[in-house]
Amino acid sequence: MHLLEEDHGRRVKADIISTVEFNPTGELLATGDKGGRVVVFQREQESKNQPHRRGEYNVYSTFQSHEPEFDYLKSLEIEEKINKIRWLPQQNAAYFLLSTNDKTVKLWKISERDKRPEGYNLKDEDGRIRDPSTITALRVPVLQPMDLMVEATPRRVFSNAHTYHINSISVNSDYETYMSTDDLRINLWNLEITNRSFNIVDIKPANMEELTEVITAAEFHPHQCNTFVYSSSKGTMRLCDMRASALCDNHSKFFEEPEDPSNRSFFSEIISSISDVKFSHSGRYLMTRDYLTVKVWDLNMESKPLETYQVHDYLRSKLCSLYENDCIFDKFECVWNGSDSVIMTGSYNNFFRMFDRNTKRDVTLEASRENSKPRAVLKPRKVCVGGKRRKDEISVDSLDFSKKILHTAWHPSENIIAVAATNNLYIFQDKVN
Repeated sequence: MHLLEEDHGRRVKADIISTVEFNPTGELLATGDKGGRVVVFQREQESKNQPHRRGEYNVYSTFQSHEPEFDYLKSLEIEEKINKIRWLPQQNAAYFLLSTNDKTVKLWKISERDKRPEGYNLKDEDGRIRDPSTITALRVPVLQPMDLMVEATPRRVFSNAHTYHINSISVNSDYETYMSTDDLRINLWNLEITNRSFNIVDIKPANMEELTEVITAAEFHPHQCNTFVYSSSKGTMRLCDMRASALCDNHSKFFEEPEDPSNRSFFSEIISSISDVKFSHSGRYLMTRDYLTVKVWDLNMESKPLETYQVHDYLRSKLCSLYENDCIFDKFECVWNGSDSVIMTGSYNNFFRMFDRNTKRDVTLEASRENSKPRAVLKPRKVCVGGKRRKDEISVDSLDFSKKILHTAWHPSENIIAVAATNNLYIFQDKVN
C-alpha cells in the first residue's frame, strides 16, 4: 500500500505542468510537464450549427519528449522535466516545436496521417515478405483512407552543449537559428545542424569564486534577427547585437533600475533577480518579472522602466517566511496580450494578475476547480492587509503558497489565456455574445 502511494505521489509530481505555449496562429497549445511529456491541444473548428460557440481546445497529441538520464562523469541525474517549449512558424501541413529539459533540446515534428498504402507486391498486408516464387502478377499499390493518426517524431536532437541547466530557448525571426541559454552561457544553433553550436555569450569567470551573477532568461527580438536580450540574477538586462562581434560579451544596451536605498533589506538581492524577460510583439518594449513586480521598459530608455506594476506587494512583510519555505526563489513568468496593451503574470493561491497599460486598471483572478465550470464568469479577488476584512476579501495570512501560477500563455491574436495551476491547465476566454 505504501509503495502504491509513493508511486501515485511520483505520478502526481510528474503531472505538474512546467511550461505552456501557444503556437504562432493560436490553433495549437502545448504544455510540458515534470514527467517529460508534451501534450498538444488543438482548437476545434467552429461548427455550422453553433457558430457562436468558439472552438474549444481538445487533446490533439501526447508524447514523451524527454526521459530521465544519468551523467556518469558527474554522477548527476538529469531530470526529464520540460523546461521550455517554443513553436516554429508553420511552413507546411506539419507542425514543429522545440522542447528542452536541463541539457538537451529536441525538435519535434507533429503530423497527421489519414491514408495508408495497400496492395504491395513483395509484402503481405500484415508486412511479412512474400516468397518471390508465389508472385504471379504485378499490382499498383493504392492509398486507402484510415482513421486519423497524429504522429510526433523527433527530427533533431541538440545535445552536449551545456554544462549548466538550460533555462530558456528562443527561435530567431530568421527561422533558421535559435538560441539555448544556461546559467552562464548562451549558444546559437542552426536548426539543421545538431553536432555544433556557436557560443555567443559566456559570463563564466576564470575563477568560479568570483561569480557574482547568473543568466536567468534570454529572448530574440521578434523582428530583428541580430538582436537579443538576456536578464540576470542581479535584476539587470543586456541587449546584444550579433553584428558587433561574434562573442556578444559586450552589450549594446544595459537596463537597470537603481535600487531605492530606503527599501534595502536582506532580501533585496534575491527579490530583484529577473525570472522572465519578454519582448513586446511590436519589438519596441521589454517586459521583466521579478519577485514582486512586473516592469515595462522602452528599448530607447535604459535608465529606468516606463511602467512598474506591483504584483503582490502585500508579501513584502512576509519575505522572511517565504525565504524559509523557499518560495522566494519561485520563478514567475509574464506574458503580453496580442496587442501589447495588457500584461499577465501569476501569483500565489492560484491567483493571476492582469494589468491594463492604457487604463492602468488591474485585476486579480483565481484559477480553481470551484469556479471552473464551463461558461462560468471569473470574479475579481481582493487580498486584504491588516485587521479589517470585508466578506469577499481574502486575508494575506490565509493564502496558500503551495498553489502558485508560474506559467501562463496568451493567444497571439484573441483574448484567450492558458493558465497552469500545478497539474491543472485552465483556459479562459472573453465572454462571447
